[in-house]
Formats: sequence, C-alpha cells, structure tokens
Amino acid sequence: MTGVNSHSQPMLHSLTLPDTPLGPLTLLANAHGLCRIEFGLGRAAQTPEHPILQAAAHQLEAYFSAGLKRFDLPLAPAGTLFQRRVWAALLQIPWGSTRSYADIATWIGSPKACRAVGGANNRNPLPIIIPCHRVVGSRGELTGYAPGLAYKIRLLQLEQITIEPAQRLERARVIRTAL
Repeated sequence: MTGVNSHSQPMLHSLTLPDTPLGPLTLLANAHGLCRIEFGLGRAAQTPEHPILQAAAHQLEAYFSAGLKRFDLPLAPAGTLFQRRVWAALLQIPWGSTRSYADIATWIGSPKACRAVGGANNRNPLPIIIPCHRVVGSRGELTGYAPGLAYKIRLLQLEQITIEPAQRLERARVIRTAL
C-alpha cells in the first residue's frame, strides 16, 4: 500500500458503489490518492473514469468477496500529524486480526495516548481501507465505530473474526486469538 500522505485537498472526484454488503459507499479521490469513503449515496457529480476510484472500487469488491486481504492504493486522507501516525499504524493490522487502542498507542510511541488513538480512529476518513474496524477495547469489547457498530461487526465477521454476541451491540466483543 502506498501509505498515508499529507496533501492539501485539490479537486475531488467521486464514485458511488450502490450495492455493497454495507449498503452504498461513496468514494472520493484527488490526483494524489483516495481521500474519503462515506457510507451512503454521494451527492457530488460522479467521475467513474478516475483511475484511483476504479482501482479502489475493484479492490473493495475483491475485499467484500474475501479475495483481497490487503489494499494497494495511493491514499491521501486529510488529518493532523498524530492522526496520520495512528492511521499508518492501523494499516499494519493484518486482515482477520484485531488490536487494542493501547496496542496502537504503544506502536506509535505514545503508550498513554489511548483516548487520542480512539479520537484519531473516529476521524478516519478511509474506513475499511484504513482498518479502524480492527481496533477494539483491551478486553475485546466493541467500543465504537464512527459509521455505527453494526458496520464494524459486519466488517469483522467478513474477516472471519468471531463476535461474542450481547443484548446491546456495544457490549459485544471479539473472541481474540493469540497475537
């Protein structure tokens, strides 16, 4: 994967994938890379011929069919230096695995920054591609996901991660395997 770049946001191109296992997804890219993935139908004019959007659409399709385990796309999410460090760490979490907020904080050299890692996860503009859904609480609890916990559960299940059900989604947890 090309990593997390820090470019200003020039003209955005848009492509909506109307029928994914998560419902419609709208992809946004500029000349530098994929910038955002939004859950739902986009309102911007569509530019389906854009090569980065085409590559992202093909890779997402392969991911959803369990044929792709690691994305290889140029990425250009806008964020602070700290957020970009967190997002770069998230890219290292393998398909089918989870890590805790504390794990990520330690990876980036800020072991006391668990809450800040959670904030960076919440602001991740490229969910799925930058796999913030793979970050869980220290005991495997599903502590949140900006688009909604039902999406997080669906993505974890798609990656064959077992979820221990609960009466309330936020009490569900992953059954973690050895790291």
